[in-house]
Amino acid sequence: MRLAECKELFALIAPAGYYAALRLGFFSPEEELNSFAARWIDHYTINGLALHDPLMRWIYSGSGARRWSELCLPDPMGVLKSYAAFGMPFGAVICVTAEEDLPRRTFGYFARQDRELTQAEMTELEALLRAAHFQEPKEDQPLTRAQTEALRLLSRGMRLKEIAYALGISESAVKARLKSAMARMDARTPVQAASIASQRGLLK
Repeated sequence: MRLAECKELFALIAPAGYYAALRLGFFSPEEELNSFAARWIDHYTINGLALHDPLMRWIYSGSGARRWSELCLPDPMGVLKSYAAFGMPFGAVICVTAEEDLPRRTFGYFARQDRELTQAEMTELEALLRAAHFQEPKEDQPLTRAQTEALRLLSRGMRLKEIAYALGISESAVKARLKSAMARMDARTPVQAASIASQRGLLK
C-alpha cells in the first residue's frame, strides 16, 4: 500500500488537515502527503516550528498513537496552541517503526476542528501507516551506471557544478541523469531519489 491510496480515509478521519510521511530516512521520506492549509504551512515554515514541535519530538521518542491532548512534552513555543489557533484544536500523532540497524519512521499528524479522534479512528490510521511502512518497496528497474554515479555524488553533498566536474560532463547532462533517476525511483526531487536509492542499497 502507498500513502496516496490512503488519501480518502485520511481526509475523512482528519478533515482539518493531515501530514503523513513514509519511511523517513536521513534525507527525506520516500513518500509524503500534506493536506494542511497553505496559510498554516506558511506560518509553520516561516516561524521554524518544526524545530520546536512536540509532535515531531514525540515521533523520535515513541511509537503507536497518541492524541495531542495526551502528550506530556514541553511546548515553550506554544506550537499546539498555534495548531488550535489555525482551526486544529484536536488531533492525533501516529508513528510506526521497525527493529532494524537504521530504523526508519512512518508517521502522521491528523487534525480535527470539532472533536477528539476516537480510539477506533486512531487504530485505523495506525493500521494504514503500518501497512504502508512494512510493504516492500516495489521493484524498480535498476539504475543505470550514469544515474548511480550522479546520485552517489549528490548524496555526498556535492553541487551540480561539482558533480559535472567530477564526472567530466556538463551540468545539463547531470540534470538529465538526475531527472531520469527521479523517474526510476518515483521521487519528486533529486535528493529524495538519492535517499530512496541509498536506502535500497543501490549506491554502494
